[in-house]
Amino acid sequence: MLKVWGRRNSINVMKVLWVCDELSLPIERIDAGLQYGIVNTPEYAAMNPDRRVPTIDDHGTILFESNVICRYLATKHRREDLMPSEHAQRFSVERWMDWASFSVSQGMTPLFWQLVRTPEDQRSAATIANAIVESERSMRIINDQVQQTGFMQGDHFTLADVPTACLVHRWLKLPIEHAALPALEDYYRRMLERPAYLKHVAVDLS
Repeated sequence: MLKVWGRRNSINVMKVLWVCDELSLPIERIDAGLQYGIVNTPEYAAMNPDRRVPTIDDHGTILFESNVICRYLATKHRREDLMPSEHAQRFSVERWMDWASFSVSQGMTPLFWQLVRTPEDQRSAATIANAIVESERSMRIINDQVQQTGFMQGDHFTLADVPTACLVHRWLKLPIEHAALPALEDYYRRMLERPAYLKHVAVDLS
């Protein structure tokens, strides 16, 4: 059985759990990271020297980095609807995955940590203000993309939507004033129709 190390409230673990459900894969999940520890043990470091989550062990194939794990699972199980084999489409999926995980996260990660995981009396107003501006810039890009194509890559759900939709949920649930982005809001409503998204991503922020 596929083993997944990681706590449920990690956005990177959410991605992997979501894709596992889309693929109907049975998994064994082991809590790891933050209050659960494990990541700093020698055994975990031998699998993942970065000592973060998630990490998977798929019958001896050990991988870390959430986007890589998602690509590996979709490709292994031949889900071309999620990860196309045609080069132009595949690398368009990959660019949006990486863009969300790196560019969007530049604003969203500090914003989330400040508003959700930092005590109110320890928050930085400047950090929050800057992160809101940067995050809204990214959300406008998402809004424009899904307005044109329906999804982040083409007219159907692919892995390109996984990191993006995880971040969209966080953005919309953060206690801030949100710009009116109708296409993004419609995109979010359509994501909520996916049972695996509801189960693993559209949860209370913690």
